[in-house]
Amino acid sequence: MNRAETALSFKHSGFNCCQSVLLSYEKELGMSRDELIKLGAGFGTGMGTTKATCGALIGAVMVDGILSSRRSPSAARGILTDFENKCGAVTCGDLKGVKTGVELCSCDQCIVNAISAIEN
Repeated sequence: MNRAETALSFKHSGFNCCQSVLLSYEKELGMSRDELIKLGAGFGTGMGTTKATCGALIGAVMVDGILSSRRSPSAARGILTDFENKCGAVTCGDLKGVKTGVELCSCDQCIVNAISAIEN
């Protein structure tokens, strides 16, 4: 099973998008599963259920921040740009088409794209 499939299995087991991305990097992050679940808990449905920044994207930025030697906001900007180019937006509300009725990207695809953005 590749990392994206692992993350999707977490999502389909009841974890939010942020938690799913974080948990797919559990071995590399050096944190316990419980710590990662707690860390990502507040970012479901667009940061605290506000439909703001996508949780999968937040998880990707967290993972990169922990694993990367790059310690600047520009690293996060690269992940955000890659994610936005693939998904069409960065906020959960826009991705789900809350105002327009047109979904730009499913949660599953957001998770896959977030992992891809980390690995680019």
